[in-house]
Amino acid sequence: MKHYLLNKTLGAIAFSLGLLPMNPAAAEHGPLPETAIAQHNHGADHSDIPPGFTPLPGVEPKYHGDETYGLLLFEQLEYRSQSGENSVNWEVNGWRGGDYQRLWLKSEGEIGTETGDGEQETQVLYSKLIAPFWELQTGLRYDSEWEENGTKDRFLGVIGLQGLLPYKLETDAALFISEAGDISARFSLERQLLLTQRLILQPELEVNLAAQSVEEFGVGSGLNDIGLSARLRYEISRNVAPYVGIDWSRKFFGSADYSRAESEDVETWAAVGGIRLLF
Repeated sequence: MKHYLLNKTLGAIAFSLGLLPMNPAAAEHGPLPETAIAQHNHGADHSDIPPGFTPLPGVEPKYHGDETYGLLLFEQLEYRSQSGENSVNWEVNGWRGGDYQRLWLKSEGEIGTETGDGEQETQVLYSKLIAPFWELQTGLRYDSEWEENGTKDRFLGVIGLQGLLPYKLETDAALFISEAGDISARFSLERQLLLTQRLILQPELEVNLAAQSVEEFGVGSGLNDIGLSARLRYEISRNVAPYVGIDWSRKFFGSADYSRAESEDVETWAAVGGIRLLF
C-alpha cells in the first residue's frame, strides 16, 4: 500500500510539473482538481487563475499556463431501430485550450435511413473555468431541419454551466435565446458506471423546456420532452468502444400536440448500436 501511495503521489507531482504529457484519455475528464492546479501554478504569474485556487505553500513548479490541449469525442455514432423510420444519429463534443479557457464544439443530430430527412444542432462556445470542475460557457447555437419540402434553420445565443456534481454526475445546463427572442433551456445528467475495467454502463437523462411556443420547430411552451437512455460499451481501448443500448423519449403538452398534428409518435422506444471514438 505504501508503494502504491508513493507511486500515485510521484505521478501527480510529475503531472503538475508538466513532465507527463496530457493525453486524450486524461483530457476527457475536464479541468484539473484544485490541488493539482494550485501546484501547477504556484510561484508564477497568477493573473488568469480564478479566485479560490490558492497555491500550496512550499511548492515552486515551473508555470506552464501557455500550453494548450485538445480532445475530440464521438460520444454517439449509432444506428437506431425504432417505431417509424430508423435513423443514424451522432453526438460529438470537442474542445481546444488550457486549464482555464477553452473553445468548445458540440454537435448532435439524426438522419432518417429511408427518406433522408433529418435535423442537426451545432454549438460553438467559449468556456472559462470558474470553480474546480465547473465551466461557464457562452456562444452560439445553430439548428437546421431538412425534408423533401425544404429546409428551415435558426440561430440562438447560449449561456451554460458544465461540470461535475457529487457522485460523478456529469452535468450540462444551458439557456438558449433565439433570434426572435424565444427562450428555452436544457438540462442533462449522465454517469459512467464501471462494471469492469473495460465494460461501462452509461445512463443519461435529458430534459428540454421552453418559455414560448415555436410552431415552426414543433416546440410548445412549458415542458417539451424528457429523454432517458442507457448504453453499455466495451472499451477495446480508451479510444475505441463499441456499444449497445436503449433510448426512450416522450414529448409533452404543446410539443406533443404538434407531433400528433404531423402524425408523428409522441413516445419513442429505440434499440441502438454504435461506436464511441476518442481522439
